[in-house]
Amino acid sequence: MAHHAHNDAHHGDDHSHGSFKSYMTGFILSVILTVIPFWLVMEEVLENPTATILIVTGFAVAQIIVHVIYFLHVTPSAEEGWTLTSTVFTLVVVFIMVAGSVWVMFNMNANMMPAHDMTVTGAEAPEGMGSGDPESPQ
Repeated sequence: MAHHAHNDAHHGDDHSHGSFKSYMTGFILSVILTVIPFWLVMEEVLENPTATILIVTGFAVAQIIVHVIYFLHVTPSAEEGWTLTSTVFTLVVVFIMVAGSVWVMFNMNANMMPAHDMTVTGAEAPEGMGSGDPESPQ
């Protein structure tokens, strides 16, 4: 079986892929940013559910930032900033899609739901239709 020589050159990649220390820092931050929201929800620390949701969402955003920096190595200096630029563009497109979808669904719900008003106004009930009151037959 032939032995292929392997060197650590990454075919022109001159950026860092992280050190053990940076991976451990990212891991510890990720654990902290997971445990605190878990504790907030499981122990029902806050009485207001809206506040809990907002705090957990804040921790989720922080978690995403930690993962992007420490594990995906997306920084302004990586690949002359193109990685960061493409990530920001992707986030903007995703935000527009999600916000637009929520907006359309909200408007469809508000404009397409029936009025739920079953009374006939300004006219007598059509023949064969009662008043809806079982004690007063026509």
